[in-house]
Amino acid sequence: MTSAATRFATEGYGPENLPYASFSPGGADVRLGARLGNRAIDLGALARELQDSPKALSADARTAVSTANLDALLAAGHTVWTTVREWLIEAVNADTLSAVLEACSYPVEAIELRMPFTVADYVDYYASENHASNVGRMFRPDQAPLLPNWKNLPVGYHGRAGTVVPSGRRIARPKGLRPGTDGVPSFGPSRKLDIEAELGFILGGSAPAGEVTVERAAEHIFGVVLFNDWSARDIQAYEYVPLGPYLGKSFASSISLWVVPFQALEAARIQPPAREHTLAPYLDDAPSGPWGLDITMEVLLDGECVARPPARTLYWTAPQMVAHMTVNGAGLRPGDFFGSGTVSGPERDQRGSFLELSWGGAEPLTLQDGSAMTFLRDGQTVTLKGTAPGPGGSTIGFGECTGTILPATER
Repeated sequence: MTSAATRFATEGYGPENLPYASFSPGGADVRLGARLGNRAIDLGALARELQDSPKALSADARTAVSTANLDALLAAGHTVWTTVREWLIEAVNADTLSAVLEACSYPVEAIELRMPFTVADYVDYYASENHASNVGRMFRPDQAPLLPNWKNLPVGYHGRAGTVVPSGRRIARPKGLRPGTDGVPSFGPSRKLDIEAELGFILGGSAPAGEVTVERAAEHIFGVVLFNDWSARDIQAYEYVPLGPYLGKSFASSISLWVVPFQALEAARIQPPAREHTLAPYLDDAPSGPWGLDITMEVLLDGECVARPPARTLYWTAPQMVAHMTVNGAGLRPGDFFGSGTVSGPERDQRGSFLELSWGGAEPLTLQDGSAMTFLRDGQTVTLKGTAPGPGGSTIGFGECTGTILPATER
Protein backbone atom coordinates (compact mmCIF):
# COMPACT_ATOMS: atom_id res chain seq x y z
CA MET A 1 0.00 0.00 0.00
CA THR A 2 1.10 3.58 -0.60
CA SER A 3 0.12 6.80 1.12
CA ALA A 4 -1.92 9.58 -0.45
CA ALA A 5 1.19 11.75 -0.27
CA THR A 6 3.10 9.27 -2.39
CA ARG A 7 0.25 8.86 -4.88
CA PHE A 8 -0.86 12.45 -5.34
CA ALA A 9 1.90 14.88 -4.34
CA THR A 10 3.28 17.20 -7.04
CA GLU A 11 6.03 19.80 -7.08
CA GLY A 12 5.00 22.60 -4.74
CA TYR A 13 2.00 20.77 -3.32
CA GLY A 14 3.35 17.89 -1.30
CA PRO A 15 2.65 17.02 2.35
CA GLU A 16 5.06 19.78 3.38
CA ASN A 17 2.60 22.42 2.16
CA LEU A 18 -1.09 21.40 2.24
CA PRO A 19 -2.50 24.90 1.62
CA TYR A 20 -6.11 25.61 2.53
CA ALA A 21 -8.93 26.85 0.32
CA SER A 22 -12.68 27.31 0.23
CA PHE A 23 -14.09 25.40 -2.74
CA SER A 24 -17.19 24.12 -4.43
CA PRO A 25 -17.08 20.88 -6.42
CA GLY A 26 -19.31 20.98 -9.46
CA GLY A 27 -21.73 23.55 -8.10
CA ALA A 28 -22.26 21.67 -4.84
CA ASP A 29 -22.08 23.21 -1.39
CA VAL A 30 -18.97 25.19 -0.49
CA ARG A 31 -16.58 23.49 1.89
CA LEU A 32 -13.12 23.92 3.44
CA GLY A 33 -10.33 21.97 1.78
CA ALA A 34 -6.60 21.44 1.58
CA ARG A 35 -4.53 20.75 -1.51
CA LEU A 36 -2.33 17.71 -2.05
CA GLY A 37 -0.90 17.68 -5.55
CA ASN A 38 -3.81 18.16 -7.92
CA ARG A 39 -6.42 16.96 -5.42
CA ALA A 40 -8.55 19.15 -3.12
CA ILE A 41 -9.33 17.30 0.11
CA ASP A 42 -12.72 17.98 1.69
CA LEU A 43 -11.61 18.37 5.33
CA GLY A 44 -15.09 18.05 6.81
CA ALA A 45 -15.70 14.81 4.92
CA LEU A 46 -12.31 13.44 5.98
CA ALA A 47 -12.97 14.34 9.61
CA ARG A 48 -16.31 12.52 9.51
CA GLU A 49 -14.76 9.43 7.90
CA LEU A 50 -12.15 9.24 10.67
CA GLN A 51 -14.26 10.30 13.65
CA ASP A 52 -14.52 6.78 15.05
CA SER A 53 -10.91 5.84 14.37
CA PRO A 54 -7.74 6.36 16.44
CA LYS A 55 -6.91 9.21 14.02
CA ALA A 56 -10.03 11.20 14.87
CA LEU A 57 -9.97 14.94 15.45
CA SER A 58 -11.36 16.42 18.66
CA ALA A 59 -14.97 17.59 18.47
CA ASP A 60 -13.91 21.27 18.44
CA ALA A 61 -11.39 20.74 15.65
CA ARG A 62 -13.87 18.66 13.64
CA THR A 63 -16.42 21.46 13.90
CA ALA A 64 -13.82 24.04 12.81
CA VAL A 65 -13.01 22.19 9.56
CA SER A 66 -16.59 21.18 8.72
CA THR A 67 -17.46 24.62 7.37
CA ALA A 68 -17.40 26.59 4.13
CA ASN A 69 -14.17 28.52 4.72
CA LEU A 70 -11.41 29.30 7.20
CA ASP A 71 -13.44 31.55 9.50
CA ALA A 72 -14.13 28.97 12.20
CA LEU A 73 -10.56 27.65 12.15
CA LEU A 74 -9.16 31.18 12.46
CA ALA A 75 -11.48 31.83 15.41
CA ALA A 76 -10.48 28.57 17.08
CA GLY A 77 -6.90 29.79 17.43
CA HIS A 78 -3.35 28.56 17.12
CA THR A 79 -3.68 25.41 19.25
CA VAL A 80 -6.57 24.06 17.20
CA TRP A 81 -5.16 24.91 13.77
CA THR A 82 -1.81 23.35 14.79
CA THR A 83 -3.67 20.18 15.79
CA VAL A 84 -5.57 20.14 12.48
CA ARG A 85 -2.36 20.52 10.48
CA GLU A 86 -0.65 17.69 12.39
CA TRP A 87 -3.72 15.48 11.87
CA LEU A 88 -3.79 16.22 8.15
CA ILE A 89 -0.06 15.57 7.67
CA GLU A 90 -0.41 12.26 9.47
CA ALA A 91 -3.45 11.30 7.39
CA VAL A 92 -1.89 12.01 3.98
CA ASN A 93 1.25 10.11 4.96
CA ALA A 94 -0.57 7.03 6.32
CA ASP A 95 -0.41 3.99 4.04
CA THR A 96 -3.78 2.78 5.31
CA LEU A 97 -5.73 5.94 4.44
CA SER A 98 -4.93 6.43 0.77
CA ALA A 99 -8.34 5.19 -0.39
CA VAL A 100 -10.13 7.32 2.19
CA LEU A 101 -8.24 10.43 1.07
CA GLU A 102 -9.10 9.74 -2.55
CA ALA A 103 -12.79 9.29 -1.73
CA CYS A 104 -12.82 12.58 0.21
CA SER A 105 -11.08 14.63 -2.47
CA TYR A 106 -11.70 16.12 -5.90
CA PRO A 107 -9.50 16.95 -8.88
CA VAL A 108 -8.39 20.58 -8.67
CA GLU A 109 -9.54 21.20 -12.23
CA ALA A 110 -13.08 20.15 -11.24
CA ILE A 111 -13.58 22.61 -8.38
CA GLU A 112 -14.41 26.30 -8.12
CA LEU A 113 -12.39 28.30 -5.59
CA ARG A 114 -14.05 30.91 -3.38
CA MET A 115 -12.83 33.63 -1.04
CA PRO A 116 -11.01 31.60 1.64
CA PHE A 117 -11.98 33.74 4.66
CA THR A 118 -13.94 36.81 5.68
CA VAL A 119 -11.65 39.82 5.90
CA ALA A 120 -12.09 41.65 9.21
CA ASP A 121 -9.65 44.58 9.26
CA TYR A 122 -7.01 45.29 6.63
CA VAL A 123 -3.66 47.05 7.04
CA ASP A 124 -1.16 47.72 4.27
CA TYR A 125 2.53 48.16 5.04
CA TYR A 126 5.54 49.58 3.23
CA ALA A 127 8.17 47.05 4.30
CA SER A 128 10.55 46.95 1.31
CA GLU A 129 13.51 49.34 1.56
CA ASN A 130 14.18 48.99 -2.18
CA HIS A 131 10.61 49.95 -3.05
CA ALA A 132 10.45 52.82 -0.57
CA SER A 133 13.81 54.14 -1.77
CA ASN A 134 12.78 53.94 -5.44
CA VAL A 135 9.56 55.83 -4.75
CA GLY A 136 11.46 58.42 -2.71
CA ARG A 137 13.96 59.01 -5.54
CA MET A 138 11.13 59.49 -8.04
CA PHE A 139 8.85 61.66 -5.92
CA ARG A 140 11.40 63.54 -3.78
CA PRO A 141 14.55 63.81 -5.93
CA ASP A 142 15.97 66.66 -3.83
CA GLN A 143 15.64 64.79 -0.52
CA ALA A 144 16.93 61.59 1.02
CA PRO A 145 15.02 58.63 -0.50
CA LEU A 146 13.79 57.36 2.88
CA LEU A 147 11.95 59.60 5.32
CA PRO A 148 13.42 59.73 8.86
CA ASN A 149 10.86 57.38 10.40
CA TRP A 150 11.21 54.55 7.89
CA LYS A 151 13.87 52.47 9.67
CA ASN A 152 12.40 53.07 13.11
CA LEU A 153 8.95 51.60 12.51
CA PRO A 154 7.02 49.64 9.86
CA VAL A 155 5.15 52.36 7.99
CA GLY A 156 1.56 51.37 7.21
CA TYR A 157 -2.00 52.55 6.90
CA HIS A 158 -5.46 51.22 7.72
CA GLY A 159 -7.20 50.04 4.55
CA ARG A 160 -10.67 49.10 3.30
CA ALA A 161 -11.40 45.43 4.00
CA GLY A 162 -14.43 45.24 1.72
CA THR A 163 -12.36 45.71 -1.43
CA VAL A 164 -10.05 42.75 -0.80
CA VAL A 165 -11.23 40.46 -3.61
CA PRO A 166 -10.48 36.92 -4.82
CA SER A 167 -8.05 36.10 -7.58
CA GLY A 168 -9.79 35.98 -10.93
CA ARG A 169 -12.07 38.94 -10.24
CA ARG A 170 -11.84 41.37 -13.15
CA ILE A 171 -10.83 44.90 -12.19
CA ALA A 172 -12.60 47.95 -13.65
CA ARG A 173 -10.24 50.86 -14.21
CA PRO A 174 -10.94 53.27 -11.33
CA LYS A 175 -11.94 56.90 -11.71
CA GLY A 176 -11.01 59.90 -9.63
CA LEU A 177 -9.34 63.28 -9.57
CA ARG A 178 -6.02 63.33 -11.41
CA PRO A 179 -3.36 66.06 -11.11
CA GLY A 180 -3.18 68.54 -13.98
CA THR A 181 -0.18 70.43 -15.35
CA ASP A 182 -1.84 73.75 -14.52
CA GLY A 183 -2.59 72.72 -10.94
CA VAL A 184 -6.26 72.12 -11.69
CA PRO A 185 -7.26 68.44 -11.34
CA SER A 186 -9.37 66.62 -13.91
CA PHE A 187 -11.85 63.84 -13.21
CA GLY A 188 -11.74 60.62 -15.18
CA PRO A 189 -10.29 57.11 -15.50
CA SER A 190 -6.82 56.54 -14.07
CA ARG A 191 -4.10 56.97 -16.66
CA LYS A 192 -1.49 55.33 -14.45
CA LEU A 193 -3.04 52.07 -13.28
CA ASP A 194 -0.48 49.87 -11.57
CA ILE A 195 0.10 46.77 -9.49
CA GLU A 196 1.81 46.17 -6.18
CA ALA A 197 3.23 42.66 -5.85
CA GLU A 198 2.97 41.85 -2.14
CA LEU A 199 2.63 39.08 0.39
CA GLY A 200 -0.59 38.96 2.41
CA PHE A 201 -0.81 37.59 5.96
CA ILE A 202 -4.03 36.16 7.45
CA LEU A 203 -4.41 36.43 11.22
CA GLY A 204 -6.34 34.24 13.63
CA GLY A 205 -7.06 33.95 17.31
CA SER A 206 -8.05 36.98 19.36
CA ALA A 207 -6.17 39.67 21.25
CA PRO A 208 -8.92 42.13 22.26
CA ALA A 209 -6.55 44.37 24.22
CA GLY A 210 -3.84 44.33 21.57
CA GLU A 211 -0.14 44.48 22.41
CA VAL A 212 0.83 41.17 20.82
CA THR A 213 4.58 40.83 21.32
CA VAL A 214 6.94 40.08 18.48
CA GLU A 215 7.73 36.78 20.25
CA ARG A 216 4.04 35.74 20.28
CA ALA A 217 3.09 37.16 16.88
CA ALA A 218 3.62 33.89 15.01
CA GLU A 219 0.85 32.34 17.12
CA HIS A 220 -1.57 34.71 15.38
CA ILE A 221 -0.28 34.39 11.80
CA PHE A 222 -2.31 31.60 10.24
CA GLY A 223 -1.20 31.75 6.63
CA VAL A 224 0.29 33.60 3.69
CA VAL A 225 -1.13 34.47 0.27
CA LEU A 226 0.05 36.39 -2.78
CA PHE A 227 -1.45 39.86 -2.82
CA ASN A 228 -1.84 42.42 -5.62
CA ASP A 229 -2.76 45.79 -4.14
CA TRP A 230 -3.79 47.50 -7.39
CA SER A 231 -2.90 51.20 -7.41
CA ALA A 232 -4.05 54.20 -9.45
CA ARG A 233 -0.86 56.24 -9.24
CA ASP A 234 -2.25 59.49 -10.61
CA ILE A 235 -5.32 59.49 -8.36
CA GLN A 236 -3.10 58.46 -5.44
CA ALA A 237 -0.61 61.29 -6.16
CA TYR A 238 -3.32 63.95 -5.99
CA GLU A 239 -5.16 62.72 -2.90
CA TYR A 240 -2.49 61.34 -0.58
CA VAL A 241 -1.30 64.63 0.97
CA PRO A 242 -1.70 65.03 3.94
CA LEU A 243 -3.59 61.92 5.09
CA GLY A 244 -2.47 59.23 2.67
CA PRO A 245 -4.01 57.21 -0.19
CA TYR A 246 -7.70 56.42 -0.41
CA LEU A 247 -9.54 56.12 -3.75
CA GLY A 248 -6.29 55.39 -5.58
CA LYS A 249 -5.97 52.18 -3.53
CA SER A 250 -9.40 51.17 -2.24
CA PHE A 251 -11.03 50.06 -5.51
CA ALA A 252 -9.55 46.51 -5.42
CA SER A 253 -6.84 44.38 -3.82
CA SER A 254 -6.60 40.78 -5.09
CA ILE A 255 -5.49 37.74 -3.11
CA SER A 256 -4.52 34.24 -4.19
CA LEU A 257 -6.97 31.54 -3.10
CA TRP A 258 -4.70 28.80 -1.74
CA VAL A 259 -3.61 29.84 1.77
CA VAL A 260 -0.13 28.54 2.64
CA PRO A 261 0.07 27.77 6.38
CA PHE A 262 2.65 29.91 8.16
CA GLN A 263 3.89 26.68 9.76
CA ALA A 264 4.73 25.34 6.28
CA LEU A 265 7.34 28.09 5.87
CA GLU A 266 9.79 27.04 8.59
CA ALA A 267 12.37 26.00 5.95
CA ALA A 268 11.94 29.38 4.23
CA ARG A 269 12.83 31.30 7.38
CA ILE A 270 15.89 33.53 6.94
CA GLN A 271 17.62 36.54 8.45
CA PRO A 272 16.20 39.82 7.14
CA PRO A 273 18.52 42.62 5.98
CA ALA A 274 20.87 43.98 8.64
CA ARG A 275 19.32 46.53 11.00
CA GLU A 276 20.94 49.94 10.79
CA HIS A 277 19.03 51.56 13.67
CA THR A 278 18.46 50.43 17.24
CA LEU A 279 14.95 49.05 17.37
CA ALA A 280 12.34 50.06 19.93
CA PRO A 281 11.93 47.23 22.46
CA TYR A 282 8.54 46.15 21.07
CA LEU A 283 10.10 45.64 17.59
CA ASP A 284 13.32 43.98 18.75
CA ASP A 285 13.20 40.45 17.33
CA ALA A 286 16.77 39.49 18.20
CA PRO A 287 15.88 37.43 21.31
CA SER A 288 13.26 35.29 19.52
CA GLY A 289 14.98 35.21 16.12
CA PRO A 290 13.85 37.15 13.04
CA TRP A 291 11.22 35.73 10.70
CA GLY A 292 12.32 36.89 7.26
CA LEU A 293 10.91 34.69 4.49
CA ASP A 294 12.70 33.44 1.37
CA ILE A 295 9.74 33.66 -1.00
CA THR A 296 10.36 34.44 -4.67
CA MET A 297 7.52 35.97 -6.62
CA GLU A 298 6.91 36.30 -10.34
CA VAL A 299 4.95 39.07 -12.05
CA LEU A 300 3.47 37.96 -15.37
CA LEU A 301 1.89 40.40 -17.83
CA ASP A 302 -0.28 38.53 -20.34
CA GLY A 303 1.83 35.44 -19.63
CA GLU A 304 5.24 37.16 -19.94
CA CYS A 305 7.37 37.29 -16.80
CA VAL A 306 8.43 40.91 -16.33
CA ALA A 307 9.76 40.79 -12.74
CA ARG A 308 10.81 38.42 -9.96
CA PRO A 309 10.46 40.30 -6.64
CA PRO A 310 12.32 38.56 -3.76
CA ALA A 311 10.57 38.72 -0.38
CA ARG A 312 13.84 37.87 1.37
CA THR A 313 14.81 41.54 0.92
CA LEU A 314 11.91 42.88 3.04
CA TYR A 315 13.37 45.02 5.83
CA TRP A 316 10.46 44.51 8.23
CA THR A 317 9.20 41.02 9.10
CA ALA A 318 5.64 39.77 9.54
CA PRO A 319 5.94 39.36 13.36
CA GLN A 320 7.25 42.92 13.62
CA MET A 321 4.28 44.16 11.61
CA VAL A 322 1.87 42.31 13.94
CA ALA A 323 3.61 43.79 16.99
CA HIS A 324 3.43 47.27 15.49
CA MET A 325 -0.26 47.10 14.56
CA THR A 326 -1.20 46.13 18.14
CA VAL A 327 1.26 48.04 20.35
CA ASN A 328 -1.15 50.97 20.74
CA GLY A 329 -3.85 48.69 22.14
CA ALA A 330 -5.63 47.96 18.87
CA GLY A 331 -7.07 44.48 19.18
CA LEU A 332 -6.77 41.56 16.79
CA ARG A 333 -9.79 39.65 15.46
CA PRO A 334 -9.96 36.42 13.50
CA GLY A 335 -9.71 37.33 9.81
CA ASP A 336 -7.59 40.42 10.25
CA PHE A 337 -5.30 40.78 7.26
CA PHE A 338 -2.23 42.78 6.33
CA GLY A 339 -0.09 43.26 3.24
CA SER A 340 3.68 43.58 3.22
CA GLY A 341 3.69 46.48 0.78
CA THR A 342 5.31 46.20 -2.62
CA VAL A 343 8.14 43.68 -2.71
CA SER A 344 11.11 44.95 -4.72
CA GLY A 345 14.72 43.81 -4.96
CA PRO A 346 17.81 45.85 -5.85
CA GLU A 347 17.77 44.94 -9.57
CA ARG A 348 15.42 46.35 -12.19
CA ASP A 349 13.89 42.96 -12.97
CA GLN A 350 13.10 42.52 -9.26
CA ARG A 351 10.80 45.53 -8.96
CA GLY A 352 7.23 44.74 -7.90
CA SER A 353 5.39 47.62 -9.60
CA PHE A 354 5.21 49.17 -13.05
CA LEU A 355 5.86 52.51 -11.38
CA GLU A 356 9.37 51.22 -10.66
CA LEU A 357 9.79 49.03 -13.75
CA SER A 358 9.15 52.05 -15.99
CA TRP A 359 10.61 54.58 -13.52
CA GLY A 360 7.41 56.57 -13.38
CA GLY A 361 6.93 56.28 -17.14
CA ALA A 362 10.29 57.90 -17.97
CA GLU A 363 11.98 54.59 -18.85
CA PRO A 364 9.37 52.35 -20.53
CA LEU A 365 9.72 48.62 -20.11
CA THR A 366 10.33 46.78 -23.39
CA LEU A 367 8.29 43.60 -23.74
CA GLN A 368 9.20 40.49 -25.74
CA ASP A 369 7.11 41.60 -28.71
CA GLY A 370 9.08 44.87 -28.88
CA SER A 371 6.29 47.08 -27.52
CA ALA A 372 6.88 49.61 -24.74
CA MET A 373 5.11 49.32 -21.39
CA THR A 374 4.58 51.97 -18.71
CA PHE A 375 1.26 51.52 -16.90
CA LEU A 376 -1.54 49.01 -17.41
CA ARG A 377 -3.79 49.08 -20.46
CA ASP A 378 -7.38 47.82 -20.63
CA GLY A 379 -7.56 44.11 -21.41
CA GLN A 380 -4.20 43.23 -19.91
CA THR A 381 -3.95 40.42 -17.38
CA VAL A 382 -1.53 40.41 -14.45
CA THR A 383 -0.68 37.17 -12.63
CA LEU A 384 1.43 36.79 -9.51
CA LYS A 385 3.10 33.47 -8.74
CA GLY A 386 5.32 32.46 -5.84
CA THR A 387 7.45 29.67 -4.42
CA ALA A 388 9.46 29.08 -1.26
CA PRO A 389 11.91 26.40 -0.19
CA GLY A 390 10.40 23.56 1.82
CA PRO A 391 11.99 20.92 4.06
CA GLY A 392 14.30 18.33 2.52
CA GLY A 393 14.72 20.20 -0.75
CA SER A 394 10.98 20.37 -1.45
CA THR A 395 9.15 23.40 -2.81
CA ILE A 396 6.19 25.28 -1.36
CA GLY A 397 3.80 26.58 -4.03
CA PHE A 398 1.46 29.55 -3.62
CA GLY A 399 -0.88 29.17 -6.55
CA GLU A 400 -1.71 32.29 -8.56
CA CYS A 401 -3.17 35.74 -8.01
CA THR A 402 -4.73 36.99 -11.24
CA GLY A 403 -6.71 39.98 -12.43
CA THR A 404 -7.69 41.42 -15.83
CA ILE A 405 -8.24 45.13 -16.40
CA LEU A 406 -11.63 46.23 -17.72
CA PRO A 407 -12.42 49.69 -19.09
CA ALA A 408 -13.72 52.27 -16.62
CA THR A 409 -17.47 52.37 -16.13
CA GLU A 410 -19.35 55.08 -18.05
CA ARG A 411 -21.34 56.31 -15.08
